[in-house]
Amino acid sequence: MDLIVNEKKYKADAKYQSPIVTKFINMVMECGKKIVAQKHIYKMLEIIEEKTQNDGLFVLETALKNVGPTLEVRTKRIGGANYQVPIIVNDQRRLTLAMRWIINFARAKKGKSIAYKLADEIIAAYKGEGNAMKKKLDMHKMAEANKAFAHFGK
Repeated sequence: MDLIVNEKKYKADAKYQSPIVTKFINMVMECGKKIVAQKHIYKMLEIIEEKTQNDGLFVLETALKNVGPTLEVRTKRIGGANYQVPIIVNDQRRLTLAMRWIINFARAKKGKSIAYKLADEIIAAYKGEGNAMKKKLDMHKMAEANKAFAHFGK
């Protein structure tokens, strides 16, 4: 899966020339303070490079690929009953969900700066661990448990 960010045609950021970093900055941004979000993301990528001895952008992209779900469940009402129907997630939503989960779990932690919390969560996802990976696995288990209703999809 290539990480494609074409929904809004994000421009590449100034430092890494990556539309994925631009989208990540926009998702971390609060109250329209983009410069603050940029500083946090660039600091996070530096921390990742120090801790993993790998390129920060490579670690970020790998973590997003690891966390992105391939299946999710949607509720469908059929004949008066609600069914959890598993559906395949498209690439755009997969990337958005992965970013959202990583950011939300990092924000939920207490103590350190957001750059350090994001770096920790991304490194954990890169290794196949952490809360965001757990959420992905839970979503896949739920889809697997409800695969009998897959024929209701579409």
